[in-house]
Amino acid sequence: MSARTGGRPVIGVCTALELASWGAWEAEANLSPRTYSVAIARAGGLPVLLPPDDASAEAPDELLDLLDGLLLAGGSDVDPGAYGERPAAETGTTRPERDRFELALAHRAIARDIPVLGICRGMQMLNVAYGGTLVQHLDGTSLHRPTPGAFSDHEVVLEPGSLAARSVGAERTTVKSHHHQGVAELGGGLTVTGRAAPDDLVEAFEDPSRRHVLGVLWHPEEDERSRVLGALVDEARKVPVAR
Repeated sequence: MSARTGGRPVIGVCTALELASWGAWEAEANLSPRTYSVAIARAGGLPVLLPPDDASAEAPDELLDLLDGLLLAGGSDVDPGAYGERPAAETGTTRPERDRFELALAHRAIARDIPVLGICRGMQMLNVAYGGTLVQHLDGTSLHRPTPGAFSDHEVVLEPGSLAARSVGAERTTVKSHHHQGVAELGGGLTVTGRAAPDDLVEAFEDPSRRHVLGVLWHPEEDERSRVLGALVDEARKVPVAR
């Protein structure tokens, strides 16, 4: 059922915790936009949704043993307490239980050299996992979040030869974006490999010491032409993860 057995590589997709309504019901739900799983499946991977779980946060290896790759997805703001700060007025609703779960998975996946991709909030979580901090609110976010519920389109310039550029397949690309936070202090061991045009905001970073640890601030799952999730699946397929 995975790259270890000759089947599709298993990609874990971390889900959000949100209040949702369907039919006659309204309840807290584990949510994941379908675009993530569709993009992974289109690339030949097997998407598996990962709801926050405190037991796995305490002992993540049991869950990571089932995976060939990990996707930290978008969603609500990261709790500023996770990087030693108090919430700003503009910081939205946070879910510390999700943060605990994803930080635990990220730390162990990185240690075990399991391929990891962080998208938007997921990129921010990766930065926190590496000891970095976040800008809780970007002034003048019209370039990155022009309208609630809508994606902006802007360009990103990527470092030649970087994992980011190889994943995208180009050194300059138009991306879909929706966020109001970003990288403040870069985490130790990370290298910035992509910036927004024209405001120079950090849009991509990676860990050159790992086989595939990449964070992108944009949403490649919303673009059927994007190769970014496919690059994660391809790397997860190459070499079985050490157990």
